[in-house]
Amino acid sequence: MKFEVLTLFPAMFDSPFAGSILGKAVEKGLIRIDAHNLRGWAEGKHQVTDDAPYGGGDGMVMKPEPVARALAELKGRSPQAKVLLMSPQGKPFCQAEAAALSDEDGLVFVCGRYEGFDERIRTMVDEEYSIGDFVLTGGELAAMVMIDAVARLRPGVLGSSGSAEGDSFSDGLLEYPHYTRPSEFEGQKVPAVLLSGNHGPGVIAHEPVPHGRRSGSPPGSRSARRSCLCCCDQP
Repeated sequence: MKFEVLTLFPAMFDSPFAGSILGKAVEKGLIRIDAHNLRGWAEGKHQVTDDAPYGGGDGMVMKPEPVARALAELKGRSPQAKVLLMSPQGKPFCQAEAAALSDEDGLVFVCGRYEGFDERIRTMVDEEYSIGDFVLTGGELAAMVMIDAVARLRPGVLGSSGSAEGDSFSDGLLEYPHYTRPSEFEGQKVPAVLLSGNHGPGVIAHEPVPHGRRSGSPPGSRSARRSCLCCCDQP
C-alpha cells in the first residue's frame, strides 16, 4: 500500500517510519511512504504556498494552486488513491475508519499549516479527518497517526495475523489486560485464570479458551472508557 503526503516539512516523516514495525514493513515492500514538499508545485522564485486572507485576520492561508497541481500529478500516477485532508472539521478518526482505509490501494494526505487553508481546497479531496478536539501546528502529526493506524492493518505488517483483531477498539471494547512473568510482582499477582490454562492461545496454555482473557475487556472498558460500551451489546 502506498501512502503519499503533501507537506511543507517532508523531513518530519523520515524518523517516525524508519524503525520498528513500520520500518520493517517498508523494507519488505509491504508499504511505501513518500512525503512530498508542496513547494515543488509552487510558482515563482520564492515558491510561495501561502498568502494573506481576504477580509483580514491573523495568520496566513495556504493557497489552492500548489495543492491542485500536486494532486493532479499524484492522482495521475495513482488514479485509485484516496485523497484525505487533515482538518478540525473532518470526521473523527477511529479504528473502524482505519480498517476501512486499509482496504484502499493508496492514500494521499494533505497537511495544512499556518492559519488554515483556502476553502476551495476542500473540493479537491475525498474525505476530511480529525484526530481529536485539540489544535496542532500542522496536519503532519495527524497524518502520521493515521498512517500508523492504517498500515499496521495491512496483511503481513504485524508479526501475528491475529494481533490486530484483538486490539482495543477492534470490536468496540478495550483490549483485555496483559501479564507476563513473574507471576507475582510487588504483591500484585497474575489472575489465576491465566495460570490455569483457561485462556486464549499464546500464553503457556494448551486449551484455547478465550473467555478468561477477554473477560477483562468489558470491565476495563466500563471503568476507563465508558463510551466504548455504547456501540457494543454486552452479554
